[in-house]
Amino acid sequence: MLEQRIQQHFIDSADLKYQAAQALSHPIAAAVQAVLACVTSGGKVLACGNGPSAAEAQQFAAFCVAGFERERPELAALALTADSTLLTTAAAGGSNDATAQQFARQVRALGQAGDVLLALSVTGNDANLLAATEAAHERDMTVVVLTGRTGGKLAALLRETDVLISVPHDRAARVREVHALALHCLCDGVDAQLLGEQEIS
Repeated sequence: MLEQRIQQHFIDSADLKYQAAQALSHPIAAAVQAVLACVTSGGKVLACGNGPSAAEAQQFAAFCVAGFERERPELAALALTADSTLLTTAAAGGSNDATAQQFARQVRALGQAGDVLLALSVTGNDANLLAATEAAHERDMTVVVLTGRTGGKLAALLRETDVLISVPHDRAARVREVHALALHCLCDGVDAQLLGEQEIS
């Protein structure tokens, strides 16, 4: 029974990825172009998310700076989820508004026109990501959102120049699995544009 349950996870994950490949290839390619335009003109990517999505934001920033699968010059990226002192300062104040502004404050402090905000959310309804998106727009930044199903309230905030990568599924685990793959595609796409095509082995 347990082994069948485990196998079903693999099957469900593979099925979703196969189904989503065609729908998500266009927005992921648009995200590649947004990140490429940003980093080649001296800009930076600010990445954020909550819970497991925070870890994905940090991993993406690490891939930008330290490299993905090929050696290349460092790309400027920062995970807004990595500063525990700054994040817990809001929590220490006990204010919900302060917590909702934890990423927006960093965007206003660090973001500049031409930068990219990368926001990851399964539901698209996280208050701190909504505030960060608004702050990014104030700074004339492009916003790339990875979310699930409809994109939630985040999708409604996006401008024509922003990018929505919305995984067509409701289950959080499945959405995050596709987010991880989408981020790998994003890193690989940027490298391919910067360094030239390389066969995928």
